[in-house]
Amino acid sequence: MNSKDTVNSLKAPEPVGLYPHARRFGNLLFLSGVGPRERGSNEIPGVELDQDGNIVSYDIETQCHSVFKNVKFILEDAGSDWSKLIDVTVFLTNMKKDFNTYNRIYAEYFKDIQPCRTTVEILSLPTPIAIELKCIASTGE
Repeated sequence: MNSKDTVNSLKAPEPVGLYPHARRFGNLLFLSGVGPRERGSNEIPGVELDQDGNIVSYDIETQCHSVFKNVKFILEDAGSDWSKLIDVTVFLTNMKKDFNTYNRIYAEYFKDIQPCRTTVEILSLPTPIAIELKCIASTGE
């Protein structure tokens, strides 16, 4: 693998560590974890933080729409698209509270392509977000 195999979108939020948005391997595209932040900002759509950076409240619906938009940006900048998603791993920080809303919104976005999916509850994510996606897509037909 070399640097031409890496993808860094100019529309998706900047990574919070040393990793690309995605890497190509053959005709597969592996996306790094994608959250709901917007490019050029550390603010998170639908999240209210206190002065110490702790989550006061959040809107999972707003975060879902934002994270799906960011995945779309990365796919497009990598020469792929939404219809070529193969596998989606979803990390939620509160399964009990957020699953039904996330599942409803997910169904709106994925009803026509139905990639494989795994949804996992985790204690926290590196930034104060409630959802992150890890995706695999095809770059070919």
